[in-house]
Amino acid sequence: MTSVPAAETQAVSTVSQAAMQSVMRRQRMQDWIFHKVTMTFALSVLFVLIGIIISLAMGAWPALKEFGPGFVTRVEWDPINDQYGALIAIVGTLATAGIALLIAFPISFGIALFLTEICPVWLKRPLGTAIELLAGVPSIIYGMWGLFVFVPLFGDYVQPLLKSTLGQLPFIGVLFSGPTMGIGILTAALILAIMIIPFISSVMRDVFEIVPAVLKESAYGLGCTRWEVVRKIVLPYTKTGVVGGVMLGLGRALGETMAVTFVIGNANKLSASLFAPGNSIASTLANEFGEAATTLHVSSLFALALILFVITFIVLTAAKLMLAGMSRKEGVK
Repeated sequence: MTSVPAAETQAVSTVSQAAMQSVMRRQRMQDWIFHKVTMTFALSVLFVLIGIIISLAMGAWPALKEFGPGFVTRVEWDPINDQYGALIAIVGTLATAGIALLIAFPISFGIALFLTEICPVWLKRPLGTAIELLAGVPSIIYGMWGLFVFVPLFGDYVQPLLKSTLGQLPFIGVLFSGPTMGIGILTAALILAIMIIPFISSVMRDVFEIVPAVLKESAYGLGCTRWEVVRKIVLPYTKTGVVGGVMLGLGRALGETMAVTFVIGNANKLSASLFAPGNSIASTLANEFGEAATTLHVSSLFALALILFVITFIVLTAAKLMLAGMSRKEGVK
């Protein structure tokens, strides 16, 4: 056998070390570039958010300066005399979104629960596909369907029934009084509920499916009923996802424009009746932004947009605080 000279071995070792160092430098450079690029992507979201807030605040400043904090509680919205207040639009937004969420949440929960725990295998895929298709329907389609199909049926049959039953009760009867025209706050809330049910149920279904099967099987083995498994195993395990799905649906309900514009009635007046026409922030912006002639009118619309942003921020903050409180209670237990 021929022995390799020591000098040649040392040269090979030197070349190998140099190659490894080159590879490590390249990897460090790639890691540095990857870190900076992803950080830029993340910071861009923050910069966009800050930019939106600044632009809304700058646009809303003339109206806020003219009317002061009372802009939020002013009822008057009169473009002819250049007098504006946000209370009508705020009440309409909160009423429609709140009623829509009250209707959509239990229905979405039932749909998600049925699809993940009860539904036969042969029916699960068709139902899941149908829900996903409903989530992809454009809002203007819901608005057109609501105006031309739902409103006549609702005004001719459902509203008279509600008026003759719930409308006769003390305290809540005023909510179901007045003319039954089909359009109004309640109609817009029902259309919104139909729109957000696919979103909430899809998210809930996905988070319910990530619960480990061994946890549910163990609970069933201990004799728990299906409802007990859902209440004591599925919901605690997926509470963050459930709240996220609800917030997703509420966010769409708060900012929905076209569907609400079609059926809410677009009337700048307050009424205790849910049958009465009203306005929301989104529908006011859609109806008037293109026709706003004065600086104060445009600024008032910017102020409405800023208020809608603040409402959404408060809702999301409340959801985060609720989740944090639930986590702390679990830690105490």
